[in-house]
Amino acid sequence: MTQAGTTGPDELALAAEFATPGRAEWQELVAGVLRKSGALPPDFDGAPESLLTTETYDGIDIQPLYTADDEAGHAGFPGIAPFVRGARPEGVVDTGWDVRVLHENADNQAILADLEHGASSVWLRGVAPSSLADALDGVYVDLAPVVLDAGADYEAAADALLAVLAERNIPDSEVIGNLGADPVGLRACTGAAHDLAPAAELAARLAAKHPKLRTIVVDGLPYHEAGGSDAQELGAAIAAGVAYLRALTDAGLSVDDAAAQLEFRFAATADQFLTIAKLRAARRLWSRVTEVSGGTARGMKQHAVTSPAMLTQRDPWVNMLRTTVAAFAAGIGGADAVTVLPFDSAIGRPDAFARRIARNTQAILIEESRLAGVIDPAGGSWYVENLTDALANAAWREFTELERAGGIAAALDSGFLSDRLAETWEKRSRRLATRQDPITGVSEFPDLAEKPVTRPPIASTVDGGLPKHRYAEGFEQLRDRSDAHLAEHGQRPAVFLATLGPVAAHTARAMFASNLLQAGGIEPVNPGAVDDPVAAFRQSGATVACLCGSDRSYGEQAREVAAGLRAAGAKAVLLAGKPDESYGEFTGFVHIGCDALAVLTSTLDTLGVN
Repeated sequence: MTQAGTTGPDELALAAEFATPGRAEWQELVAGVLRKSGALPPDFDGAPESLLTTETYDGIDIQPLYTADDEAGHAGFPGIAPFVRGARPEGVVDTGWDVRVLHENADNQAILADLEHGASSVWLRGVAPSSLADALDGVYVDLAPVVLDAGADYEAAADALLAVLAERNIPDSEVIGNLGADPVGLRACTGAAHDLAPAAELAARLAAKHPKLRTIVVDGLPYHEAGGSDAQELGAAIAAGVAYLRALTDAGLSVDDAAAQLEFRFAATADQFLTIAKLRAARRLWSRVTEVSGGTARGMKQHAVTSPAMLTQRDPWVNMLRTTVAAFAAGIGGADAVTVLPFDSAIGRPDAFARRIARNTQAILIEESRLAGVIDPAGGSWYVENLTDALANAAWREFTELERAGGIAAALDSGFLSDRLAETWEKRSRRLATRQDPITGVSEFPDLAEKPVTRPPIASTVDGGLPKHRYAEGFEQLRDRSDAHLAEHGQRPAVFLATLGPVAAHTARAMFASNLLQAGGIEPVNPGAVDDPVAAFRQSGATVACLCGSDRSYGEQAREVAAGLRAAGAKAVLLAGKPDESYGEFTGFVHIGCDALAVLTSTLDTLGVN
């Protein structure tokens, strides 16, 4: 039966006059495009689409096309094990997910402003227990859950919060929120051993009296910020969750009651599909853990935070776009709570405008885009289901490796986990340096004329432990060197673009070289088309040159012009293009896939920029 206002399947035959294409026809078209671009070797006899396959840091192959032949199996239903499609049968379609705002001080007015303008819960990090009552003055804590993040002072902070709730006559049975105890996370962040028993005993003491209050956070962010992959973050978080289950059951709780004390925190990145798959895979993994632990298979309570590692200090406005994509992915992935970090978080303490944009990002996604109106909208996608399955299996391998190493605490203490994370960071660093993982506004399309954004610094509350990385840090250190040079000398370090031939012949490579140089804070001096590039170099006052032209002009002139540039005083001569011995000797080469970070570092060194 056809629904009113729609057409039946036989009433509208779109493109019926065309033959139905098959995979072979598509492969032929792919091969044609690759052949024209030069990406398909003449002697290549494999599937042409295999040249378009990419690989994640967990070794998962991402295919360019997924069809019904790639069906990954039934993912189940929301609210039913294995909870891939959501921890609750009703999803979050009633009110949307929990919009959770982070505050790293006791600014009561800022907290109230967030709650009055769309936030639904508060995450307090680093707030002293003695300041808690003042921070929550005027906050309806019976309606807006409070999540604590007090580090090693979690017991004192818990007592302070419970005292505030008691003073406001909130029944114990109606207390909501999370006390934020996370000894494993502290161990990861500080390197110091923290016993799980006090946190477990606190949970056991409060569980019966406060059935809606959670005590423990299982934080995956330390492993993500250390440069880890998605599977490593998941594996470490699941291992930490298992450690807490053991401690909580030792303290007298049942497996089900112990699992109810935990909330998991994960990073949401601008890679939307991996974020969606990560959250779905996490629920599947935890369902399996609770099942084999002898309890009822349970859905995981998830808090997604837009990745601190992906945020930039340079061109921070782009962070608004990154966090929008990440929040979108977290909502689609089924997170129960989402925190959008303000765009200036990597610089210092966010201002009111940044907090407002962070709030409104989620308001638009929930209210205007209506993302919460459908449960698991990514479900059934052949790509997402395959990625979820592959990521779940990769994360389970990471988890079992940690268990073989003695558990999460032993793996942290021995350096086993940090070594694994460091290996991934090394791979990630190479991809960042070669711009295979581009960073818009930093390694790609930088703006040397941008006005710096300044914010009051946030004092770190932890020290030691796993390193904290931001993906942009390597390029931003070069920009810092350039800024210091500008402040001291009144001008930025510069490289002369020695262009060969007419504009049409050198524009593409000159633009490429210009973009790359600016990523390191280097001002490109581009004279355009000139008859004598060596003479133009002498007049520019620059001490380093980069030759830009076509392959033909390189073959005809590169050797002679490079020699002339060196005779004219060039300390280094680069070439915009891939290495070719027939062009002569050059200090370095700038091209797609080159180690841009190494080239820029070496160039700044040559220019005498400290």
